[in-house]
Amino acid sequence: MVASVQFEIRDRETKDERIERMIGLLKKLKGYDLIVLPEIWATGYFSFDRYREEAEPISGPFVQRMAQVARQLNSVLFAGSFVEQAGEQYYNTGVLFDANGDLLATYRKIHLFRYGSQEGELLTRGEEITVTETKVGRVGLSTCYDLRFPELFRKQVDLGVEIFLVTSAWPHQRLAHWQLFNAVRAVENQCFLISANCVGHTRHVLLGGYSQVVDPWGVVRAQAGESEAIVTAEIDLDEVKRIREHFPQLKHRVLQ
Repeated sequence: MVASVQFEIRDRETKDERIERMIGLLKKLKGYDLIVLPEIWATGYFSFDRYREEAEPISGPFVQRMAQVARQLNSVLFAGSFVEQAGEQYYNTGVLFDANGDLLATYRKIHLFRYGSQEGELLTRGEEITVTETKVGRVGLSTCYDLRFPELFRKQVDLGVEIFLVTSAWPHQRLAHWQLFNAVRAVENQCFLISANCVGHTRHVLLGGYSQVVDPWGVVRAQAGESEAIVTAEIDLDEVKRIREHFPQLKHRVLQ
């Protein structure tokens, strides 16, 4: 079983309060194989004034707390992303833990959002694609705006990815694009895709929701609406192999 936690961002809450509320939701998911959380949910993506103040090193309390949660749940946990401080640089960094609470992989967001956003001014973009093996399959990590850049996902597939994990704070204003890209990235690469988006009205931005699990045919297996929710689904990675053998489009690529 896999799960995506669609989290409501409430401006009045502190970072610690959000973390505690998220942990309360996660307690319902003990024993799930894989759990995905949204983008910069503890600070709030659009709370740019809080980025520097609430940034932490990779060894900081946010990562330590999420490692503990993964261990308690006995689940692979893509804990979404947080604002990472590394020396004088700041990054939008996703963190992935195994079921023992060990940090499996990190991903610094490559495509920083600049449309009505200060992310590109405040943060440094990442440069490395992140693909890693987990007990549930080979996964590729991505963040929100990355969905608009298909070459990232194609490179992940070339590295053997079976499941795309997408952490996000996608606005409701471009919800149609969100729905489109979730399906297209899955079907064009014949992968499962699990996305976790935020909801709520934060800093004058309405967040879009509709977190989902999409199969390699581009069919949405499970989907949330526009309120806080937990999306769950059963996935079978043998489907990836069967679909790629039955309809071998990836072998028919000409331009690589």
